[in-house]
Amino acid sequence: MMCNGFFGKNYGQPVCSTCHLFLFSVDINKEDGEGEVYTEKADSDDSGNEEPVGEADFYASSAAEGASRVTKHVVHKTDRLAERISNLTIPRERDQVPEGLVDSLPPEVLLVVFRYLDDISKWTAGQVCQRWRQILDAEMSQSKWKHFISLRWPLFQPQYKVHCWRAIYSELLRSSPCRYCLESMMLQSTPPIEENSWRHRRLRSELKTLKSDPPEGIQATPLDRHCCHWQASITGPQGSPYEGGLFLLYLQIPHSYPMRPPKVRFITKIFHPNISRHGDVGLDSIHHNWSLALTISKVLISIQSLLTDPYCHVCMEPKIGALHQLAKPEFERIARLWTWKYAMHDYVMPTDVDLNGV
Repeated sequence: MMCNGFFGKNYGQPVCSTCHLFLFSVDINKEDGEGEVYTEKADSDDSGNEEPVGEADFYASSAAEGASRVTKHVVHKTDRLAERISNLTIPRERDQVPEGLVDSLPPEVLLVVFRYLDDISKWTAGQVCQRWRQILDAEMSQSKWKHFISLRWPLFQPQYKVHCWRAIYSELLRSSPCRYCLESMMLQSTPPIEENSWRHRRLRSELKTLKSDPPEGIQATPLDRHCCHWQASITGPQGSPYEGGLFLLYLQIPHSYPMRPPKVRFITKIFHPNISRHGDVGLDSIHHNWSLALTISKVLISIQSLLTDPYCHVCMEPKIGALHQLAKPEFERIARLWTWKYAMHDYVMPTDVDLNGV
């Protein structure tokens, strides 16, 4: 990034330190006050043609010059640009980080900066250090965190009285397999779509059916007025290791819907052979065998049935599929632990539970 678009000299414009390192990298390797020093040779009576006074003096001077050449050490200059780049890229311990400008900023300035951040960035800033956490806790009320949850996870419904909405927000954020997908639900911009298009009429009809007669344990709602981004929830089927869990999904409806299938992705971590660690669903009907007769409701029902009966011959997580076939009790134990940890946010997870079973 170049300051004010100048790729050469700055022409009197201010240049930041980062741009200066790359624009004028030759100057940074020079120490302060370092430069070429030109001195005039002292005038002497030696014309350069005189013979040495004696043979001993000639050999003595030659030996002295040879000794000086042997004992002289070569000083290698350090590349200060490479040193600064390595300091920016190599992580350092907390006690090795010097107190800089950010650490000396007053709380009023930090609060102004924090106001420009979205909810995920504010939560991330609270994890940087204890000082930032205290400033954000004093500024952010529980009602604000509750509001952020209603915008980011509109289908989340707590079963018990919540005493700390920030803790619930933290659990929901940590339970997502991909934070980028979580941000995409609210930050992606979509072009306007014609109101009378086939896509709009189809989605309006499906949304009406989902609200009037929803399938058992399934909910879905659009996140924008163009119905391009949806969020759905699936309750873990009874008798499965996912029973009692609430699994949230993100659906992206293409402009060519229903000619093309929607993109479906879990935003709640789940231990399943047909669901990747990124949240992608290995369902044949939304990848290769899409039909115009399929709807969002039918897709969600198929995913719910997949939780009860996984297909392990061709799966997205081969190790999990092999565990399901060779050691099903162990698979169910790990899947149940993942459900308690990531899909049941109203419960307290035991501290001695090991989720690294595979």
